[in-house]
Amino acid sequence: MDLEFARTFAAEWQNAWNSHDVDRILTHYHEDVSFSSPVMARFTGDPSGTVHGKDALRAYWAAALERIPELKFEVVDVRVSVHALVIDYRNQIGGRVNEVLIFRDGLVISGFGAYGETLAD
Repeated sequence: MDLEFARTFAAEWQNAWNSHDVDRILTHYHEDVSFSSPVMARFTGDPSGTVHGKDALRAYWAAALERIPELKFEVVDVRVSVHALVIDYRNQIGGRVNEVLIFRDGLVISGFGAYGETLAD
């Protein structure tokens, strides 16, 4: 993975999220994806904060977009590793978030969101 790929991916990721189109968001995610975040834990009541599989992630993100209709992301920076990238962004309430995405066969196979003091509402 290189920085050019990471920057292109992050721009597409931001545009997909800001469109609120769940299917567009999921185009880069593997069918067997797992994703975790403290917001998931809070919204679902599941302390693991983890969703497994693309269908479950679709259902969670669709519900989250209904719950947060003003959701908007702004990419601040992108970092790259061997099979992963980190998207540093601001959410709609100004909170800084890092999304760590691990790839397999060109698609996100796992990821997690890491938050500072401010979670999404």
